[in-house]
Amino acid sequence: MTLVCVSALAAFAAPIQVHHAEGTLHGFLALSTQEGKILADGDLIEVVRGDRVKSHLTFHFKDGSLDDETAEYTQHGVFRLISDHHIQKGPYFLHPLDMTIDVPKGIVVMRSPGKDGRNEVSISKIKMPTDLYNGLVIPVIKNISPDAGETKVSMIVAAPKPRVVTLDMMPMAPGTFYLAGMPRKATVYEIKIEIGGIAGIIAPVIGKQPPNISIEIFGGEMPAFLRESGPIFEGGEILTISLIGPKWKADSQDRSEK
Repeated sequence: MTLVCVSALAAFAAPIQVHHAEGTLHGFLALSTQEGKILADGDLIEVVRGDRVKSHLTFHFKDGSLDDETAEYTQHGVFRLISDHHIQKGPYFLHPLDMTIDVPKGIVVMRSPGKDGRNEVSISKIKMPTDLYNGLVIPVIKNISPDAGETKVSMIVAAPKPRVVTLDMMPMAPGTFYLAGMPRKATVYEIKIEIGGIAGIIAPVIGKQPPNISIEIFGGEMPAFLRESGPIFEGGEILTISLIGPKWKADSQDRSEK
């Protein structure tokens, strides 16, 4: 086990205010390529217990890979992350990930396969921003007014050692989606990942600047997530996360991809 200290280079912002509190839900999701090929089915389960919300997002890939993230947070006036545990493993991912963020303790625990078959554990001490939102991007963005302009929050990434980056969220031109053939307007946000420091300066030059992420929200009295487009790991292809509903008969695409 190794212990390292990491100084956060990102400029911390104020936590996001809660206008629409999260509640108990179970959502069904699909993860697909830009060409429309479905790679994984997913579940988003949120459970409220007392003053805490537990959010569990999983994607089960057709090739056996797994993306599993559990975040726990409070929403008293503002969103505050308590913990986040993110696992990515299987043939789809270039590198396995097992990262746990413990905000009260100010530590990030990374687990990776060792040469002897045992997990190697690395613990990093990090000054946690009050606007740290690993696993909470969707709840947070649903609480940002499209008239607010640019909004910045923080996230910890493994690159490969844990570091704090800034998510720069900017509302774009409205999009259009359809329900039962009728058009509706979606609020579109583009998220740019600002690495910061020397790494952030040279990243665009050497082609390692992460691509932007697009998230579409249906606004109104109770905002709802519609879809997200972007990579799910560093160096990964652009994928789309979208809502799906249950079927009682597989269509031709489902059968052809089994």
